[in-house]
Amino acid sequence: MSKQLDSKNAENSNELYTLLPADKKGVPDVGRQIVTFDFDSTLSHKIVQDFAKSLMIKGIEVLVLTSRYDELHKHKYRHNPTNEDLYKVTDRLGIDRAKIRFQCMRPKAEYLFGTNVIWHLDDDYVEVNEINSQTETKGIDVTLKGWKKECKSILGIE
Repeated sequence: MSKQLDSKNAENSNELYTLLPADKKGVPDVGRQIVTFDFDSTLSHKIVQDFAKSLMIKGIEVLVLTSRYDELHKHKYRHNPTNEDLYKVTDRLGIDRAKIRFQCMRPKAEYLFGTNVIWHLDDDYVEVNEINSQTETKGIDVTLKGWKKECKSILGIE
């Protein structure tokens, strides 16, 4: 069963959500361009934040897809038992908290499978390879030279 993303349940739910933005009548907007960003060692960097903001200004839908634990499970990750650093960045960029998906250490390919996400930017080559082999989404490695050019090229923007 799929649901539309909403602020009330996005932070704590483990259900898969439909990444097809709907118009006011609930009809999916299949023409909308959607991309996702990992947070740690990706969107946590200023250069990637600036890139994400530039995409948002162009009307690209930007979501965060992180391996981190959600609010109900964050106590399991003793190294960083809070998501305040993530929220500080996403709030500043204007990314609604309903557009943040916590995978609770589950593979990101599981979430991206069957969605219309164009690409996912990540620093983890295992995640990138799984996304590329198991989904229609293009996984892009932010640690490789030319990542920004590849992202723009896929979107058809300069």
